[in-house]
Amino acid sequence: MELQPDFERLRKAVNHEEPDRLPLWEGIVDYSIMSKFTGKPVNADTLDTQLEFWAGAGYDFIPLNVGLLTPGKVTQESAIMQIIRDTMLEDTADVNNEKEWSVENRGYIKDRKSFEEFPWEAASRIDVSKLHQVKELLPNKMKVIAVSGKIFTLTWMLMGFSDFCIALLDDEKLVADIFEKVANIQFAALDEIFKMSHVGAVFIVDDLAFGNGPMIAPSAFRDHVFPWYKEIAVRCHENGLLYFQHTDGNILPLMEDLIDIGLDALHPIDPTCLDIVKMKEEYGDAICLLGNVSNELLSTGTVEEVRNEVKRLIDLVAPGGGYCLGSGNSVPDWARFENYMEMRNTALEFGGYGKR
Repeated sequence: MELQPDFERLRKAVNHEEPDRLPLWEGIVDYSIMSKFTGKPVNADTLDTQLEFWAGAGYDFIPLNVGLLTPGKVTQESAIMQIIRDTMLEDTADVNNEKEWSVENRGYIKDRKSFEEFPWEAASRIDVSKLHQVKELLPNKMKVIAVSGKIFTLTWMLMGFSDFCIALLDDEKLVADIFEKVANIQFAALDEIFKMSHVGAVFIVDDLAFGNGPMIAPSAFRDHVFPWYKEIAVRCHENGLLYFQHTDGNILPLMEDLIDIGLDALHPIDPTCLDIVKMKEEYGDAICLLGNVSNELLSTGTVEEVRNEVKRLIDLVAPGGGYCLGSGNSVPDWARFENYMEMRNTALEFGGYGKR
């Protein structure tokens, strides 16, 4: 099976065509998994070995984060965390207490005054240097996928979820203003991304739902979140980039809205609450699906179970294009390496469209 990276392979699948083989997809693979694959230390600073993994494992892209929140590592690596530590907690006893300065555990914007005092200017300086650094390292035909987003997640995290929900009822203007600030920071980053010909897509990561349905009323998403994402979609498409979206949970009540936004592909079709085969039947003509091998299967399943599930997805979801195979969320450090490799190897072995 040809492993030479080629972003057009991914683009064809997204456009509901059948490329030479089923594209592999992941937005996040833990550094420990990358290290086992490459046999070399991999961390946030080793861009060359990250790239060695993505190209060598058979992906047509490398995902690089350019947002305020790092998917999967919100408190460890995110830019917004460093800003809060450096500007809001620098002289306090909490500065070295991760639980205290984590936006997952406390809110920082409670009212109009705290909104105006928040260090927005510092937050607006998003680092895109890795996107520049990787350009000369990329194999021919390989592209970058810029990982951004969390307009919804960052807004509620800055307020705390309970206060955010209350404010949607009691001070909707404040909520709207926070959304606008966060969105405009992302738009400024997009303006830089659009200048880079080696970027092929933008991947917006923003969880919108629990397992039983949307985190807030669909009407609130329509009022405050989806218009921003529709604008991102328009800007991406005007600049020749694909627009992918991640959200866990049961997003069935939001599917028509997500399609109307104009996104090209949806990840991961959460296997804990959604049936990707039914999703392909219902929405496969309108959107590309990315996923959805269960993380629990990658963690506790047998190699044979992983192999059978990947073959099932290839048989039932891959025909006609509009599908890229990967995990049901990400590949975390607690996934069994042999299970990850079986997922990858089986997709490469049985995913050739010319063999079907």
